[in-house]
Amino acid sequence: MKLSDLIDFNPKRPIEKGAIAPFIEMVDLPEGERDVSGIGNRIFNGGGSKFKNGDTLFARITPCLENGKTAKVSGLPEGNIAHGSTEFIVMAAKDPDVDEDFIYYVARYPEFRAFAQGRMEGTSGRQRVSWQAIADYEIPDFSGHERSGIGSVLSSMDNLIANYRRVNQSLEAMARALFKAWFVDFEPVRAKIEGRWQRGQSLPGLPAHLYDLFPDQLVDSELGEIPEGWEMRSLDSIANYLNGLALQKFPPESDDEFLPVIKIAQLRAGNTNGADRASARIKPEYVVVDGDVLFSWSGSLEVEVWNGGRGALNQHLFKVTSDTVPKWFYFFATRHHLQSFRAIAADKATTMGHIQRKHLTDARVAVASPEGMKKFDIAIAPLFDQLVSNAQQSRSLAQLRDTLLPKLISGELRVPDAERIVGVVV
Repeated sequence: MKLSDLIDFNPKRPIEKGAIAPFIEMVDLPEGERDVSGIGNRIFNGGGSKFKNGDTLFARITPCLENGKTAKVSGLPEGNIAHGSTEFIVMAAKDPDVDEDFIYYVARYPEFRAFAQGRMEGTSGRQRVSWQAIADYEIPDFSGHERSGIGSVLSSMDNLIANYRRVNQSLEAMARALFKAWFVDFEPVRAKIEGRWQRGQSLPGLPAHLYDLFPDQLVDSELGEIPEGWEMRSLDSIANYLNGLALQKFPPESDDEFLPVIKIAQLRAGNTNGADRASARIKPEYVVVDGDVLFSWSGSLEVEVWNGGRGALNQHLFKVTSDTVPKWFYFFATRHHLQSFRAIAADKATTMGHIQRKHLTDARVAVASPEGMKKFDIAIAPLFDQLVSNAQQSRSLAQLRDTLLPKLISGELRVPDAERIVGVVV
């Protein structure tokens, strides 16, 4: 069976020229996930790709194809047609009820992607594959029921991953709001001072049992008012920011014993797919594990909780730890200053902007007493721990999906067997 038996490539979709319509950029196509990261709006100028919910977008240009940029379109308003890059191949199922999901997973199939890469043409650095070059790709002659089953069992895992992501977005927004209200705006203290809060009452985001942890007044500090009994501390005094190694100097001892190198690209992607390899015998402090806080201080400045598996910390990344304050505190404290750090990096007259350690010293945060921090930790740590746990569950599901996908598409594994495996896990 050929792909062209199942797919309409780059089908005609009606959008009026000059109309404002949903738009998906190449940057919004994920490299290891199903759903696009964002949908904007843009005036349609008559060119580019056009697609609707259920279509698969396949990046056809280097390095996006090699990096795995592919998505199944969803989230458009009912009945809307969207447009996007000319570098998308749109794959629309001829029978959507049967093949929408199946086509997306074929587009993720490593053997198919290798087939497409082998048919790219053009000058170095700007190679592309045409839809005509991939239309004759052969897949096993599955029945419609089998194709639907393959799509269903794989999408069940992606649905769970998407749900974990939505939950984590809510949890992080909640924890971030609490941090800002308590340690930046000092809203509970101001509510006490202004008489908006009495003992035994609850305010939004603040349980009544935390009332006594907040002072009754603000006092002056070198950086403005802070709660009485608290102190302004620099980021580098509450946490250790360990810079990574130049890991090209630590090659692996063998093909069987190595650590994937975590660089800025891996931090942004959240995984080590295609990463370089380094020695597994580097000092333990430079080994990254799930739950570690990483901060890229050069190039693309990001602060993330790593959940991409064990790896080696490369230069230009800080691993942040502390024996003084809880993990959630130094995570959100560093995140709080990220905008100003990015502004500092943008002002650097170099090709890759960065911050220096003195900027960690200059960045301050209000810290409660040790006893107070322990009690705040009881309130916020469960939210943060759930974030980490959900991310780890997502990674495990993604690994299982990526293991089952080639076996199902090749016909090595049948749908009932895959359903039993997935059923045990989820």
